Amino acid sequence: MINSTEDIKKFINDTSFRKIFVLCGKKSFVTSGAEIFFTELLNKKETKLFYKNSELPILEELMDIINAIKDFKPDLILAVGGGAVIDYAKIANVVEVRDDLADLIVNYSYPFKKKYTKLAVIPTTAGSGAEVTSNAVIYVDGIKHSFESEILLPDNFFLIPEFLMSAPNKIKASAGFDAIAQALESLISKKSNDQSVEYASKSLRVSINSYISFLNEPNLKNATEMSIASNLAGKAISISKTTAPHAASYPFTSLFNISHGHAVGLFFENFFKFNYDNLNRSETSFDLKQRFNLIFDLFYVRNFNDFSNKITLIKKQANLVDNLDILNIDIKQSSEKIIKGINLLRLGNNPVKIDGKDIFNIISKSI
Repeated sequence: MINSTEDIKKFINDTSFRKIFVLCGKKSFVTSGAEIFFTELLNKKETKLFYKNSELPILEELMDIINAIKDFKPDLILAVGGGAVIDYAKIANVVEVRDDLADLIVNYSYPFKKKYTKLAVIPTTAGSGAEVTSNAVIYVDGIKHSFESEILLPDNFFLIPEFLMSAPNKIKASAGFDAIAQALESLISKKSNDQSVEYASKSLRVSINSYISFLNEPNLKNATEMSIASNLAGKAISISKTTAPHAASYPFTSLFNISHGHAVGLFFENFFKFNYDNLNRSETSFDLKQRFNLIFDLFYVRNFNDFSNKITLIKKQANLVDNLDILNIDIKQSSEKIIKGINLLRLGNNPVKIDGKDIFNIISKSI
């Protein structure tokens, strides 16, 4: 599962790629060490470097990327970066710029046909698992929308732990918590199955023990472990999809500039408590109480309160603040925009039916 830089060299040099389009985030490309590595590796190839500017994957920049790819006509798209970079590349490789593109995205009705060219991705964060998911995110007018299709899966991916270690702690903390949240949400999602449960459980067995050490004292061992945990969590949600914590997170990212994993963590314990307190209303095909018992076993706790306290402690250790007053977020003033920005597809995977009133009550508890 884990690769070395020699694997990338072999992939690039042993293939007939002549023109390579490199999509990356400028800061992460430099700080990860990828810039130096790829400058040397690709010096005999015809390359086009495109730096992502927007923090969120937005429609306007997506169209710029698509046009740049079509103008350059590459044999390979190489995405080096976090989840936003990889999502951009996945979408740009299968979508054309057209007048009705925004409407098609908003209505989840884009007619996928075929990939433009080969796509290889190299994550520089451990969290999104985007290298193995068949979905990608794009924001239109500040609202998050998802593309979902097997055609979005990259042709190749490389997990290089060395590229993860020098990211700022704020990014590592947000991305790492996203991996933990993805695995936990996958376990209780209505769409979970035996395979997704296996992936999610394996992911948590690794991330629970490696996440904080990766933040405090990053080294090759814990970077490797978090890379594996992220990849497994990505495989889990590719099957099960995520649930309410993810669904409610998106407006807090687009409206208040809270990074994705941090936004997912804002109300995480409260959403899980809602599900646990309403076991009798479960809409799952499996025993939701047994699934929570599995979670308790994975976290070495006896009950829900202990589990919730452990999540709270993990967030505190990672410096992921979840008090909305401290974050200067006024949910009453922004309630309509928040409700509008909630992703209904993800909300539908929640094991217990949840409505706007429930959500507002849940997020209000973080004040």
